[in-house]
Amino acid sequence: MSDFCASLWPEESTPEEQINCSDCGLDKHGSRMVWGEGNPEASLMILLDNPGAREDRDNKPFVCGTRQTLQKAVGEVGLTAGDLYITYILKRKPTRSYEKEHTRQICMNHLNQQLLAKQPKLIVCLGNVAVQSFFHNPEADVKSLRGKFHHVHGYKTTAAYHPLAVRRRPNLWRLFLEDWMLVAKEYLTSKKPYIKE
Repeated sequence: MSDFCASLWPEESTPEEQINCSDCGLDKHGSRMVWGEGNPEASLMILLDNPGAREDRDNKPFVCGTRQTLQKAVGEVGLTAGDLYITYILKRKPTRSYEKEHTRQICMNHLNQQLLAKQPKLIVCLGNVAVQSFFHNPEADVKSLRGKFHHVHGYKTTAAYHPLAVRRRPNLWRLFLEDWMLVAKEYLTSKKPYIKE
C-alpha cells in the first residue's frame, strides 16, 4: 500500500514490581524493560522474541522494521492497533550474547503472568523463537505450524514468520499476509455479536 505509514503504538506500563527485575541478567545489557504495546485489553495477543530498538541514537522514539512490517500486514487485513496487544518472550532487548535457553525459561514467568491477567482468545507467535518458547518444544517451527490453529496451554494459537524474516526475504510476504488473513477472519468472526434466528 503506497499510503501506508507506520506509527508508534502506545506502550503498556511495566508493573512497578517488575521494572527492576534482574532475574535473567538482561538488565545488565542496558536496555529498558518493555512489557507490551498496543491495546492491553485486546483479546488478540501477538508474541515476539524480544522488543526491537525503540529509540534512535539521539533517544528519539521510532518505529523499527519489525513493527513497520507487522503494522503493514495487519492493516492490509483490516485489523488496527486497537485489536492487538503485542508482547515478548524477553522483555528487554539483548545487546550482546547471553544464555538463551536459561534466560527464556526465566522470562516465561512474565508471559505467564500476562496470560493469567489478560486471558487472550487468540495468540499469534511470530518467528521460531516465540514458537519454540511458547509451545515448549525446541523442535517446533513456523513452517510446519503456520496456516492452522493449535491449542497450546489452553489458548487458541497460530504461528507466522517473524517480520524481520519477511523483510529479509520478500518472497515470504505472501505467506505472511495469508497467515494474517487467517488470523483476521478468526478474530473478526469471534467479535460479531450472536444473533438468534
